[in-house]
Amino acid sequence: MTTQWVAPRPGGSEVLEAIDVEVPAPGPGEVTIEVRAAGMNPADTKHTRGGEPSAYPMPIGYEVAGVVSAVGPDVSFVVGDEVLAFRIAGGWTASLTVPAVDVFRKPASLGFPEAANLLLAGATAADVIRVTRASGNDTVLVHGASGAVGLSVLQLLRPLGARVLGTASERGAATVRRYGGEWVPYGDGLEDRVREAAPTGVDVAIDCVGTDEAVDVSLALVADRSRIVTIAAQARAAADGFPAVGGAQPESKAFRDSVRQRLVDLAGAGQLDVLVARTFPLASAREAAELLESGHPGGKLALVP
Repeated sequence: MTTQWVAPRPGGSEVLEAIDVEVPAPGPGEVTIEVRAAGMNPADTKHTRGGEPSAYPMPIGYEVAGVVSAVGPDVSFVVGDEVLAFRIAGGWTASLTVPAVDVFRKPASLGFPEAANLLLAGATAADVIRVTRASGNDTVLVHGASGAVGLSVLQLLRPLGARVLGTASERGAATVRRYGGEWVPYGDGLEDRVREAAPTGVDVAIDCVGTDEAVDVSLALVADRSRIVTIAAQARAAADGFPAVGGAQPESKAFRDSVRQRLVDLAGAGQLDVLVARTFPLASAREAAELLESGHPGGKLALVP
């Protein structure tokens, strides 16, 4: 038996409960992971707020890092391997059995909390770069550049040579600059500040926050709407005719799955950092989820069994 956090009914952090569950023995193509850290993402409690009644109790958590504790037939891992896993269900737990295809060897240079928070944000960042076709010839505006996805976007754009303007609060300015972006404070007058910073124009806009300000400024500055993308303002995207991406979309899902190993390799080479602000004991998952939902966690959060 192990402890797993679930949403027994639709809702956010307020409905979360810890329950005891059996951990099945791994079958063919599966491994069991002793979780050392569970990643936390806004999607974790966003997705518990709606769904078919049959989806509940809904296990929470899409990515973990830990140590292989058991293996089934036809896998390349062995007991004791340090790994991370993404595209799983029920990661807020102490132990779970998952398909080996979703498991990757953890670089020795990466801590467990960092590894547990690498792939959802990183794959999302790679996806928005793919959709906008951003290249080294572009000036790119990234809204929410100091957040988890925004920072991954900055780091993935850096080797391409693109010029990147990153919106953030003053608290995030140093972080944006550290990862190669030119900081632009958000708030009233944002469009004018971006125009002043980029008088020759903006080619691409990537919205990682979903605010009307981010969308309105993007529409005003980028002529080609196919080069604007959002991860959080789906209604505006549909109404205004620009792309919105999500991990459930078939094309995005296939791409995000395909890019996972490359992201792990980049992190192992020190070319993709994950900034973890705080860790919580697994028993404090509800408290951690409340901080996550506040929108101001100050960086990535992880649950440590």
